[in-house]
Amino acid sequence: MSVFAKFTIKSVVRRVSLTPTEARRQKLVSAINEQLVAAEAASRGEPYSVTVPRWTVNEKGERVRVERQKVVRSWFFERDGGFYIQCKYGSKVLSLGKDGNALFVKQVADVKDALEALQSAAMNGDLDGALDAAIKPRKAAVRS
Repeated sequence: MSVFAKFTIKSVVRRVSLTPTEARRQKLVSAINEQLVAAEAASRGEPYSVTVPRWTVNEKGERVRVERQKVVRSWFFERDGGFYIQCKYGSKVLSLGKDGNALFVKQVADVKDALEALQSAAMNGDLDGALDAAIKPRKAAVRS
């Protein structure tokens, strides 16, 4: 114990700062922010990708960290003379109500407004039911 003699030893229980619902909201809002940047790039006619770190083995057989380009798949696509925007949590498309799972706008410039509406709905908790429904099948599969 002489190693710890110069320190004060206390007992503490670490608390998680976010509830699971708040963590899901934060993850969804982060994904919507990425889609907002992708929409801006699409309105300029440019592709959008992000740089992500990855581990790989070099020619000497050593594990090294490298930067790779990851293409961000957009949640919006063109069809029927306009653009559909689907909100996703992971790979699951969220239900936006009893009428469907996508928002429709006429121009690519309006995609940003639709994404901002999704963002405010996510922050207000309006999409919590859809998030719960999206993760429910995954929870059932884990228990089995």
